[in-house]
Amino acid sequence: MLNQNVLVLNQNYEPLSVCSARRAFILMFLGKAEMIEKYDGVKIHSISSSYPLPSVVRLDRYVRAPHKKILLSRKNILIRDGYICCYCGTTRGPMTVDHVMPKNMGGSDSWENLVCACERCNNKKGNRTPAKAGMTLLKKPTRPNHITYIQRFIGVTDNRWKPYLFME
Repeated sequence: MLNQNVLVLNQNYEPLSVCSARRAFILMFLGKAEMIEKYDGVKIHSISSSYPLPSVVRLDRYVRAPHKKILLSRKNILIRDGYICCYCGTTRGPMTVDHVMPKNMGGSDSWENLVCACERCNNKKGNRTPAKAGMTLLKKPTRPNHITYIQRFIGVTDNRWKPYLFME
């Protein structure tokens, strides 16, 4: 129960990170955070009291934290694109990672140049640019930010998080 994920908001309600319920409860107990949302009917019991289990907490002071950099990897590219081919939109079949601008034409291994592609589209495009292959990208690849990181990479474990992650 104390290992449940809790969304941590900065003082201005900006999503900051995700921590364990144990850590969130300690922050609240020390007066460094306040509970914004709680898990329904779930309580933490001590010898003499019981407390609701937090789902979302807000820090009492503004924390200027550098945004976490998400590691560029095949798995993270596929997660960013939702396992959807960026050329045809299919979710079927094994997915690969494609360089929009091929490496032999100066393309780099970067968030902005790598996309999820089905094997059929990747083979069709080959070692060419999408324009030369007669293909178009359904969406422009971008570097995920910290809100996208929480939404897709960690996952939304509680629907009460959605308003704070701009999902409603």
